[in-house]
Amino acid sequence: MTEHHRDAALSPSEQATIRELLDADRRSTTDRIALLSRDRDEIVTSSALTASDDEHDPEGTSTAFERAHVQALLDQALTHLAELDLASERLRDGTYGICARCGRRIPIERLKVLPAIKTCVNCASRRRSR
Repeated sequence: MTEHHRDAALSPSEQATIRELLDADRRSTTDRIALLSRDRDEIVTSSALTASDDEHDPEGTSTAFERAHVQALLDQALTHLAELDLASERLRDGTYGICARCGRRIPIERLKVLPAIKTCVNCASRRRSR
């Protein structure tokens, strides 16, 4: 184990706090996925019952846009759910809170705000500035 990994260990109370945050985020994300899935299904059902000529139907383009928008939000929620699952795995195996890029500890304050995060602020900033 590297020096950074030894420094990265979370205290039992920090682990409990993070576990609760991950669980709460997972529940709200799962609820959001269910709601968005229902919305998408309603849009698809609604558009199947109406004319399928989007080009000449004044409502067709807005329906297509709405369907694409809901699908994008659903995709984001599914991606976030997968990130939460990976964060839970990292918490179980003791690698949670370690930056995936530099190997240093991610401050607990950052983890509390973004519990699925994999990078420290420095590495995230460098990635955005490219």
